[in-house]
Amino acid sequence: MSTHHTDSHHDTGHHLHGGPKVYGVVLAALLTLTIITVVASKIDFGSASANVIIALIIATIKATIVALWFMHLKYDKPVNGMIFASTLFFLALFFAYPYIDTNSRTDVKPSNWKGPAYMPDSGSAVRGIGANFPVAPAPPPPGAKPAEPAAKH
Repeated sequence: MSTHHTDSHHDTGHHLHGGPKVYGVVLAALLTLTIITVVASKIDFGSASANVIIALIIATIKATIVALWFMHLKYDKPVNGMIFASTLFFLALFFAYPYIDTNSRTDVKPSNWKGPAYMPDSGSAVRGIGANFPVAPAPPPPGAKPAEPAAKH
């Protein structure tokens, strides 16, 4: 006859690593990083690209914490950690090349372009479709005197 052990740790393969205290610390870290994310979104770091990079770094740290403790990657086989790390590396690589490519380009218009003439940015951090097109001037504030026409010589 074979003997069958009913140890709950070996039957399910699931057991608590670290206990409630560790999960409380992890929760506090995630909430702190969420607050940092919200605060960082209100700060202009000089360019839209810098803002995106900082947001991605914070998000990567939060995802790593979730993977390590809530998905038990910290207590799993080392090969799974290597797979996770290589995934982050290749994801960063896939983001880096388009980022470098789009930031190295100048606005190029085809030779037969019939649209509005090029105008430099008005200092906005966000560049996208229509960022270099002329914009109608803002209306004068209420009660303002109309502008005098330019004197002719």
